[in-house]
Amino acid sequence: MSKQTSEKPCDPPSTLEMAIGGLIQVFHSYSGKEGDKYKLNNGELKNLLQGELCGFMTGSNDPKAVEKIMADLDENKDGEVDFQEFVLMVAALTVACNEFFTGYTRGEEKEKAPCPKKA
Repeated sequence: MSKQTSEKPCDPPSTLEMAIGGLIQVFHSYSGKEGDKYKLNNGELKNLLQGELCGFMTGSNDPKAVEKIMADLDENKDGEVDFQEFVLMVAALTVACNEFFTGYTRGEEKEKAPCPKKA
């Protein structure tokens, strides 16, 4: 006897599915403007960080912040950030925010928030 399952597509997509789609859309909306369409060069990364993560960037007074981020992200040292390297950055930021807010809800004091607070 076989089991019958009623698999139907998620409509609307789940929050996580939307987040995954958003990551892909954001990356590709900035990549390839000046070169390889599947990678971000330094200028494209700067535009992405300023346009999409401005809450993280506004706390930095370091004029070389983007260059430092690029150096950290560019694991294969090709001078560009591919999608996998970009996702690793987003994952690291997400972990840092989770750790901050987990500590915040427990009443632990934090000197500086690693992620922007909602107003």
